[in-house]
Amino acid sequence: MKSLEQVKPGETVSVVRLHGEGPIKRRIMDMGITKGVTVFVRKVAPLGDPMEITVRGYELSLRKADCAAIEVQ
Repeated sequence: MKSLEQVKPGETVSVVRLHGEGPIKRRIMDMGITKGVTVFVRKVAPLGDPMEITVRGYELSLRKADCAAIEVQ
């Protein structure tokens, strides 16, 4: 398995598991990123932070630290 931060732009992946503690995990889930959801990586900033993804029909920018807590396949 790999984390969302390792996914290249243009790839579509599925969320397997969320790591992290209470508030961080809760915030990620509140953004619509839950187990089983499909995530498309649209683009990554030149320095790698943040990443722009499409999830549940809307665009979302996530910090690399947050992406590291999302396990995908």
